Amino acid sequence: MIDDRDRKILDLLQLDCSIPVTELADRVALSVSACSRRIQKLEESGYIARRIAVLDRERIGVPTTVYALVKTAHHADDWIEEFRRAVVDIAEIVEAHRLTGHYDYILKIVLPRVEHYDVVYRRLVKRVELFDVSAAISMETLKSGSALPVDYLR
Repeated sequence: MIDDRDRKILDLLQLDCSIPVTELADRVALSVSACSRRIQKLEESGYIARRIAVLDRERIGVPTTVYALVKTAHHADDWIEEFRRAVVDIAEIVEAHRLTGHYDYILKIVLPRVEHYDVVYRRLVKRVELFDVSAAISMETLKSGSALPVDYLR
């Protein structure tokens, strides 16, 4: 059963997973050993999927974001799997979602500059046939992050 301390632990780890267990334990009013056991339990039960380092996109050299909206005339399982493999193999495509509505997929692509989008586009269409691709360039990031709300945990 998830309680308020577990929620607080998850919330704090999302902000900085390198926080020392001693500091984390202090912030959630637990002993170090009890806090450590709770973290282990949260990992084992799948609430913590993995711990990662979030890189600075400017320093890494990919400050530009392009969203590609994709339409396809193909919906067979083999085409979808081929599309999935193509998307996974292109490192600049950092997110891909299947959609409802007018477009079938949206791809979040990070690039060194806008002009590099054509390189990624050509690599993608060389691998899979697409009906239509429309791209939108992000002008400004208003909110970015991977932290999830923990208030819904029961």
